[in-house]
Amino acid sequence: MLPVTIRLLDGAERGRVFEELETPITIGREEGNTIQLNDERVSRYHLKIQEDHDKLVLTDLESTNGTKVNGEDIQLRILRHGDLVTVGRSVLLVGSRAEIAERLSRMRGNGTGNGKGKKEKTVDSDSNIDQGADRAGSLEFELNWPDNEELQATLHRLEPPDLPDRMSPGQAAQLCELLEYLHIRFRHLLDAVRVDGSSEDISLDLRQWQEVIDLQARLAEYLREIGEPRAE
Repeated sequence: MLPVTIRLLDGAERGRVFEELETPITIGREEGNTIQLNDERVSRYHLKIQEDHDKLVLTDLESTNGTKVNGEDIQLRILRHGDLVTVGRSVLLVGSRAEIAERLSRMRGNGTGNGKGKKEKTVDSDSNIDQGADRAGSLEFELNWPDNEELQATLHRLEPPDLPDRMSPGQAAQLCELLEYLHIRFRHLLDAVRVDGSSEDISLDLRQWQEVIDLQARLAEYLREIGEPRAE
């Protein structure tokens, strides 16, 4: 079981820390939730966090005002250390300082965030770095890592997600068909891009721009159908 630490950054409960909670976790305004928030914009039972195959999955429980993760409205989302969850006026940070530092260290190791890079020093390491007293693996060190300025801001940048595992052959075929459909349409759009050599600007005509919008609309519909499956 994955223990979960949640820290309240804003809202009426600002400053509270819930350490190593056991899943499933519910968050809402009503007594009986794992985390009860004194916020009239939060639904009685607003969201649930559960473990599934070593991943933390957040589900919005059809709340009135919705749930955001890193600023995006969601119904269903895999959580990672460092994610910001907004419910009503309350902002929650997932993970302890050590857990967030570990994630950043993995991302720094290979620049992809998939955790397969070289092994980094842990938060408990006694080795000091040249730049002050910050230790490799500490959150202060990771947030101020100087080699790549972009990596200092990767905490809430979108990372390529892993493909779902344990799919049946039929589900895998459906996913391949969906991705191939999107790939072909994006390829068609890329072929239609025109580059202005003098300004390096690119352009699409109105019909192609509408195709981009249509693709986003279709993706939004897919996300809603996955998060709120129709009853059979």
